[in-house]
Amino acid sequence: MFTKLKTMIASEDTGNEANSGKLGTFGGVFTPSILTILGVIMYLRFGWVVGNVGLIGTLIIVTLATSITFLTALSITAIATDQKVRIGGAYYMISRSLGIESGGAIGIPLYIAQALSVALYTVGFAESVTGVFPDVSMRTVGLVTTVLVAGIAIISAKTAIKAQYFIMFGIALSLLSLLFGSPIEESSVEMWGAADRHSEGFWIVFAVFFPAVTGIMAGVNMSGDLKEPNKSIPRGTFAAIGVGYIIYMILPVILATRADALTLIEDPLIMRRMAYWGDAILIGVWGATLSSALGSILGAPRILQALARDGILPRWLKFLGRGDGNDDSPRIGTLFTMGIALVAVFFGNLNIIAPILTMFFLTTYGVVNITAGIERLLDSPSFRPKVSVHWSFSILGAIGCIAVMFLINVVATVVAFIFVILIFVWLRKRELTATWGDVRSGIWMTLTRAGLMQISRKSDSKTWRPHPLVLSGAPTKRFHLIEFASEITHNRGILTVATTLTTPGLTDARKVEVEDNIRDFLSKTNIQGLVKAVKSENAFEGGKMLADVYGLGGLVPNTIVLGDSENPEYRNEYCDMIAHFYRLKRNVLIVRDNPEKGFGRKEKIDLWWGGLKGNGGLMILLAYLLQQSRKWNCEEVNIKMAAENEIGAKKAQENIRVLLEQFRIDAKVNVYVMNGRPFDEILHENSSEADVIFMGMATPDENFEAYYTSMQKRLKKLPTTILVLAAEDVSFGTVLMQQEEFVSKE
Repeated sequence: MFTKLKTMIASEDTGNEANSGKLGTFGGVFTPSILTILGVIMYLRFGWVVGNVGLIGTLIIVTLATSITFLTALSITAIATDQKVRIGGAYYMISRSLGIESGGAIGIPLYIAQALSVALYTVGFAESVTGVFPDVSMRTVGLVTTVLVAGIAIISAKTAIKAQYFIMFGIALSLLSLLFGSPIEESSVEMWGAADRHSEGFWIVFAVFFPAVTGIMAGVNMSGDLKEPNKSIPRGTFAAIGVGYIIYMILPVILATRADALTLIEDPLIMRRMAYWGDAILIGVWGATLSSALGSILGAPRILQALARDGILPRWLKFLGRGDGNDDSPRIGTLFTMGIALVAVFFGNLNIIAPILTMFFLTTYGVVNITAGIERLLDSPSFRPKVSVHWSFSILGAIGCIAVMFLINVVATVVAFIFVILIFVWLRKRELTATWGDVRSGIWMTLTRAGLMQISRKSDSKTWRPHPLVLSGAPTKRFHLIEFASEITHNRGILTVATTLTTPGLTDARKVEVEDNIRDFLSKTNIQGLVKAVKSENAFEGGKMLADVYGLGGLVPNTIVLGDSENPEYRNEYCDMIAHFYRLKRNVLIVRDNPEKGFGRKEKIDLWWGGLKGNGGLMILLAYLLQQSRKWNCEEVNIKMAAENEIGAKKAQENIRVLLEQFRIDAKVNVYVMNGRPFDEILHENSSEADVIFMGMATPDENFEAYYTSMQKRLKKLPTTILVLAAEDVSFGTVLMQQEEFVSKE
């Protein structure tokens, strides 16, 4: 059977394999995969599985486990036929699709799983040896075997593959001997496990069995040694899954009809007693365990090598990425992997190691399925696999992996997820830079598009938040504008830093360079924001242009932040620009900076109240948002007002207090009686010690320039002042009613 299969799946590449120095489908994928599948679990635990859950339960476990690996193989096929899969196997696929952090978060657990697999198989070999020779130390046999297997892998991958051909013959001989064997006792077929009800639960048995079908990764992990990975991985993997499934569906029938459940549970080498030639089973056991160990010791160091070369591992482990010889063999990584396996052999046993491997492999399988599903869902033009797999199959495989993990052990599943998340966060903090693209931008693009299509142009009071467009000019000279805008958004609104470039003959390349410089500046100051630069002969016309065209769909800046203009030559154009913003229904915030004080100690906010309608509601809202900023130490806002007489002052103070109670805002109210004094005198007398002052502006009209000139005179020598002009069709009073909910989401 194996000879015929070899001829069928490798006819196109075996002839050139020697010339290329690379492995073909049969030797590089099918052989390590099928020998890992037909391994230690089959020989030493299959009887235990049948005894615990019965014939029907075993067939269900085999089918369920194989279904998960089959769906995962479909996902692997889609990815492998879309991109050239290099060294690293599953890690390479995930990192090149979901990004370097996601790849590393899965690659490290996958490597650990492969390294522990070496221990699983050498412990299984040692257990079978001591079953025949009880006087031999199982631990010693396991340790010595691990060293010998690693030694073969260090010599070369091709030497190990050639050794596996002989092992395959031994396995085939053992299976034939079992097929022509006979029952060892009179028994009835147990359909659902041991009759005395001392059997293990279904999912515990599944966890022990599942590593028996994880051999598909043995071939994938050899991706860097394959002549044509995009052809060999799908063909070899599906062939191994198919052959393995057929064998695994036949063996339970043989076992269940030749011994009772308790005998199957108690005797790990039950197949030896059933076989026509019992020693052939030993040959198969020893061959299978050794070949599986070889497959794992070949795959694990190659994952480690890829992790080190991509900079996933810490710098002091960079030496693990070294390759030796013409085949770039990871000999240093093999020695490192051997060390991990030796520790596991010294302390472990099959029933402890197998469930751990199951969790790691299921996690890897789940992410591989998610990767393929996302690639297909995004339908990027760059994703053009030769074998197209519908996204639903990949997502179904991912759901199956996660569901089985929780059914096996909820705590272990949570621990596995936490482990992966911690690695992801660690890699994210290291800010690794990859030289390849991934699908993350495609994911965000899809989500952004869906969101934009749902956003209405009409403002919603309940969900309102500032989306500032900052006309900063040179950001380094007017950083206070960007700082203020950032502190009122709380990283919830969309902040855009914009500038108008007025240099004659400015090239597009220079404009792009300016935008990149601003982005770098924002990154260094830890401010999240978008950047936009426009070319215009006039800075004020450029500002109008930005307000006119900047934005996408219903997502446009609702608030424009700009600095003051003291030059009287430009005052007319400046005021005309503000009026233009107002007509576009953009709120305007003019920051009159006090260059000596800036924002002071960021403790005291004064807000001069002119009523809830118009600018009042927006001013309270902005003051509240500024107060809640992490960079401000303001415990309360001071709302101030001037009244003509005592009666008016008392009435105004009571009205404001009622409003503040409705708004659930902690603020102190101060109403000053003018008694014939000018407002400017009261303003300077009571706000000269503030860190920032909020004041409303009049609606722009034909006299706005004169009004603004008088306002500038009024505000001279005062602390930094924010002039507020509410223009949006939003009831800011309603926004304030909802503000408690807005802050609770931060």
